[in-house]
Amino acid sequence: MTRLAALLGLELPLLQAGMGAVAGPDLCAAVSRAGAGGALALYKEPPARAARLAREVAATVGGRPFGVNVIPEVTGPDRCLEQLRAVLPQLPRNGFVTTFGLPTTDMARAVRAAGHPLVVQIGTPADADTALGRGAAVLVLQGTEAGGHLLGEQAVDSLLAAVRARHPHAVLAVAGGIATGGDLAGAVARGADGAMAGTLFVPTAESTAHPEFKRRVVEAVAEDTLVTSLFAIGWPHRPHRVLRNSLTAVAEHAPAAFIATTWVDGRPYPVPRYSAAAPGAATTGRVEEMAMYCGRSCTRVTAPHPAAAIIVRIRQEYEDARVLRHGSPASPHRIQEK
Repeated sequence: MTRLAALLGLELPLLQAGMGAVAGPDLCAAVSRAGAGGALALYKEPPARAARLAREVAATVGGRPFGVNVIPEVTGPDRCLEQLRAVLPQLPRNGFVTTFGLPTTDMARAVRAAGHPLVVQIGTPADADTALGRGAAVLVLQGTEAGGHLLGEQAVDSLLAAVRARHPHAVLAVAGGIATGGDLAGAVARGADGAMAGTLFVPTAESTAHPEFKRRVVEAVAEDTLVTSLFAIGWPHRPHRVLRNSLTAVAEHAPAAFIATTWVDGRPYPVPRYSAAAPGAATTGRVEEMAMYCGRSCTRVTAPHPAAAIIVRIRQEYEDARVLRHGSPASPHRIQEK
């Protein structure tokens, strides 16, 4: 059992990313029930609704661990702290909190005081130092292969090597390039304690992504993605990896007019062209012009299976890959599988 799995109580050392338009209660619960680490995306949810969603997940996972995800740089540190104060009492004893980017010291203190592991996703060695100094139990190292907003400029293996050298005893997961059990086993063999995946879960039956978003991820290959700063309204100053579309294909910007409407808790919200918002299941309008975040691992995401079936497949592939590697020297940075 890897240290990530042991720490979080998982059967498989795999975490699901907290993707705002994708990771609702159904996906989080399905991933956790299957033995991996589901995450409920809180994004900009009001604290009361965030607490209600966490209760919904807790009621359906049968005691399995799951996490909630917050994004301080978008939601704002004060609002994130309000979300956490509302949600932490709803988490089961074995729940955990993931942050995209560094949490504030107050946020980290609140999570630790509630007795839950803090999982911090970072993209640079310097941020790894800071996150561990604030009490992170797990670091998720995001490489530039990942879909969505990028926290650094290093490929995942380069970042893993750099952070492992600085923090030989830290619990490290990688994000970027994970779509199969072989990918997961390879990351563990290179010194990680597990991984986080996002693109893999976009097309699942339980995902709240728009059907067109799901279709495009399934049909895409790595070369259909690119890193851009185009979709910056609502989340500026952070490059992002998305699927190519008509907006990324031209040099001149079209007017930032409203092109779609998304619905949150029964309320409509207009979406401007170049918004950072991804199309959810209830989005209507010109969804093909919206940001569809997708990592290079999409080449190996080829069907819209239910989340449980994906976890079963990855677990078998992971075990098969480990059997093939059996007898080779174990990584000194992980605990051996029993």
